[in-house]
Amino acid sequence: MRRDTQKPFFPPPSTRFLSANHDTTRGKNRNIADLHRTLLCPRRLKFLLTATKHSNHITQIHAFAITTGHLLHGSFIARDLVASFVRIGEISHARKVFDQLPQRNVSVYNSMVLAYSRGNRPDDVLGLYDEMIDEGAKPDSSTFTVTIKACLNAMALEKGEAVWCQAVECGYENDVFVCSSVLNLYMKCGKIQEAEALFGKMKRRDVICWTTMVTGFAQAGESLKAVEFYRGMQREGFGRDGVVMLGLLQASGDLGDQRMGCSVHGYLIRTGLPMNVVVETTLVDMYVKIGFLELAFRVFSRMVFKTVVSWGSLISGFAQNGLADKAFEAVVEMQSVGFQPDLVALVGVLSACSQVGSLKTGRSVHCYILKRHFLDRVSATALMDMYSKCGVIASSREIFERTRSQDLVCWNTMISCYGIHGDGEEVVSMFVKMTESDIKPDHATFASLLSAFSHLGLVEQGQHWFSAMRNRYNIKPSEKHYVCLIDLLARSGRVEEALDVINSEELDNALPVWVALLSGCINHRNLSVGDIAANRILELNPGNTGIQTLVCNFFATAKKWKEVARVRKLMRSGAMEKVPGYSVIEVNGQLRTFLMEDLSHREHHHMLQVLRDLSSEMRNIMSEACTSTDTDTR
Repeated sequence: MRRDTQKPFFPPPSTRFLSANHDTTRGKNRNIADLHRTLLCPRRLKFLLTATKHSNHITQIHAFAITTGHLLHGSFIARDLVASFVRIGEISHARKVFDQLPQRNVSVYNSMVLAYSRGNRPDDVLGLYDEMIDEGAKPDSSTFTVTIKACLNAMALEKGEAVWCQAVECGYENDVFVCSSVLNLYMKCGKIQEAEALFGKMKRRDVICWTTMVTGFAQAGESLKAVEFYRGMQREGFGRDGVVMLGLLQASGDLGDQRMGCSVHGYLIRTGLPMNVVVETTLVDMYVKIGFLELAFRVFSRMVFKTVVSWGSLISGFAQNGLADKAFEAVVEMQSVGFQPDLVALVGVLSACSQVGSLKTGRSVHCYILKRHFLDRVSATALMDMYSKCGVIASSREIFERTRSQDLVCWNTMISCYGIHGDGEEVVSMFVKMTESDIKPDHATFASLLSAFSHLGLVEQGQHWFSAMRNRYNIKPSEKHYVCLIDLLARSGRVEEALDVINSEELDNALPVWVALLSGCINHRNLSVGDIAANRILELNPGNTGIQTLVCNFFATAKKWKEVARVRKLMRSGAMEKVPGYSVIEVNGQLRTFLMEDLSHREHHHMLQVLRDLSSEMRNIMSEACTSTDTDTR
């Protein structure tokens, strides 16, 4: 059996201090006394603790400190002992030493608190902090900083605020380290206003405080605030590190700011900041959100190390930009290289299924989620939307009923599903049930509600709930709500009333509102109001070829050929081509695309014959029904 060959730090004097010729006892005692005085020097003991990596050596020093009284009169030795055990990973042994110490001051507590913090044990940190307060030890900046960080890790906001109050009482309200921890706590717990108020009161701010604010606002969706604080950070002369650049990339994507996003990417390249997998994934996500899919794919393809998150960002990007086939190809390739799609990637695939009506693929994803993951509210909402757009509204309702703790987004999605299917009674019924469940509707709820009434032509109900949104629920109508209201009125032929609403609500510069009005004018051939709408749309200079085509079609309906020529010239000068309308259906597991007036499909003549047969059958059925009605009347 192998014996321990480590030499003791304190071997017996008989082996260390007796000379070869056996000095006198006086000489031996003098050597022992010199050694004892040397070891009594605190710096020597600290050096020994720092130098050793073995538990038994630290234990010997611990025993020596006890016998010489160092633990009674030199608390820094106690701190170094605890820190040494922590350094070699013996946290439990460090705690035993800590508990046996006759005296414990703030430095000893901090050593133990820091050990628990580095070991990701926030509950132990908070327990030790409470013990420290009970014993009357006064915390310092390090204590408060680490304890507030532990509150964040434990998501204990109330405890964190209590610790912050104690820090203020102890005079640390202007300590930049403590304040930085509190800012991070507030931001991560959603207390954005409190964080901003504290930041404004700080007398001194370092780069970490600024970075916390920029990234916090970006992660909370307050992208404009993130950019505003970044500019303030620049004015104060602070440098830009990789963390704040990540926040800016996220803000650029959320704002759709192409110029800023590309500028940040260029800065990262010029300054040589490390392009790790987190930065590259954030770049992919940013380029996807601003619509630069080619650049997103280029960054993705050059990534040395890809993660599930990287794949999920690319798949979601394809789906969000209407490239369903690319999303399907990406998820297949992802699995072929050994990655299992997470819920983010699967939600992206479900979005692609919704776009093209791929029910078979959507059901496969549903089964995969149930087998490999769990059905949370996000994936449940995506499944409800997919089944609804694939025509299976019953499955949407079934998933809704099975979803635990239905939140506002789930209710809004279900209301929207019934609106798409033209079921006005269920739309109102779901809205009433939602309010009875003590869930307060928001702007998205009323947008879905008004959109459903618009498609169903329920003018009075739409006007009633638009008024209720304003007066009963105190929700200020946005442009989207006004578009629904104008569309509702215009579809029913009440275009003059819709024009009065636009003029009274100061919506003169809202392009979508005028487009909705013009569509109603074309359907009901109201040329006078339509002329006002068409000319106002041209004044707003739309860059969308679809809108320009709508205006051109109106002028053609009104036989204003000079205006038709003017709009067509405008479209040519803008070097834009109208994307032809098309539809996509799934046949035998494959997506089939049909362009408007496209004659290239090899089954084109057969499909036309089937359509003619169906049309003939429908006419016969209608004719029989009319004949039967006439007979019954007689």
